[in-house]
Amino acid sequence: MTATVLIIGAGFSGAITAVQLLRQARGRPLRVILLNRGGRMARGLAYGTHSPDHTLNVPAGNMSAFDDAPEHFLDYCRARDAATAAATFVSRRRYGDYLEHLLTQAERSPAGAARLDHLTGEVTQLQASAGPAGLLATLADGRTLRADRVILAFGHFPSAHPPLADMGFYNSARYVRDPWTPDWLARLPPGAPVLLLGTGLTAVDICMSLLNDDPGRPIVAISRRGLLPQHHRLSHAMPPAGAGPLAIWGGATTVRAQLRALRRHVAAGLAHGRDWRDALASLRPHTAAIWQAWPERERRRFLRHVQPYWDSHRHRLAPQVHQRFAAAIANGTVRIQAARVRAMTDDGSQVEVVLKPRGATAETTLRVAAVINCTGPCSSPRATASALVDQLLAQGMLQADTLGLGVRVAPDCAVLDAAGQPSSTLYYIGPWLKADHWEATAVPELRRYAARLAATILASLD
Repeated sequence: MTATVLIIGAGFSGAITAVQLLRQARGRPLRVILLNRGGRMARGLAYGTHSPDHTLNVPAGNMSAFDDAPEHFLDYCRARDAATAAATFVSRRRYGDYLEHLLTQAERSPAGAARLDHLTGEVTQLQASAGPAGLLATLADGRTLRADRVILAFGHFPSAHPPLADMGFYNSARYVRDPWTPDWLARLPPGAPVLLLGTGLTAVDICMSLLNDDPGRPIVAISRRGLLPQHHRLSHAMPPAGAGPLAIWGGATTVRAQLRALRRHVAAGLAHGRDWRDALASLRPHTAAIWQAWPERERRRFLRHVQPYWDSHRHRLAPQVHQRFAAAIANGTVRIQAARVRAMTDDGSQVEVVLKPRGATAETTLRVAAVINCTGPCSSPRATASALVDQLLAQGMLQADTLGLGVRVAPDCAVLDAAGQPSSTLYYIGPWLKADHWEATAVPELRRYAARLAATILASLD
């Protein structure tokens, strides 16, 4: 009998898990259904862009979809552009092409009775199947699908609205909640100023699009601290052997003590030609263990006091993007401000924005043609406005973590229900693994979860 695995979401996590299922099936009868709400498969939020200005934030040599073939993506790039080096930052569109290529190759490979079906639709409900063990998925258009195993692989949801005393502004046509939606850029009047909410990677991407469309357009980007993403070096030093947590902070267990020790470690490394990038690289293999060792009070301290600085250093810009962005700041086209938004009002011709600059006592006002939400994807399952997520939470089939970072899962990625029990049929892979693993949003980590999850599901079907 052919088993069916339904994967909800066809971005990186869903696509690579599908590829791994087909690769590991080894002749067993298996149907994999890869379901996407719309658009092309294997794109998602990250790789759906067509702009050449949107590059990967990780060099090509580190972006293979497979742990056991570290140069797989690099070889793919070199077959199309022989000049690509391991340190090259290629376009995100190229990476989306790569993921599509992997799906096509997996479908064509002689994998016996295993097959992959692509479907477009939106699942609004999951419930126990009335027939054989498994789950029944109901789609928005009324179709139903029965599957023996279901993998939730939805990635990023649109940003939450920043809190305002009057939330009515968010109904304005001059507000863009999701900057990746098409056509909003074409509606902007030439030369009209724009406000970006956020100063992280998304804001830089949107700045690149705005500058490409209209190089002289005034852009203001704000966040509470005004922190900007740091950038990669063109070359890097290797961390010294053993420079993990024990070598950096010994037995320290609090965020404060560990941070102080990390700063001392970075300062000592300067004498040997190293900098903070090397220190973060040495910690990366251990971040899940560090996160899991902290009690909740330490996790909350990290999120409140350290996370903005960690994110701006950990998630870095490609050097060429940094150079262009820095030049736009230097010539005054882009202005960065540390401030809080107090109010926003659409007066029919522009948006009046009231700001409270950081450290100031008085408020300031500016007028812009549009406000673009670049605060990053919504991480809290309780704030997604997704019918499926709301249903799973309401029925206790899914458990959101207490810090609003994602969902709770067992070590094998089986979702935990409201009572903390792992499901035998429902799994999750994607950025919401951050709740339990912290470092779970980048390709090097997600590709490992995908390989292990495929093996787990296939073993459970034996």
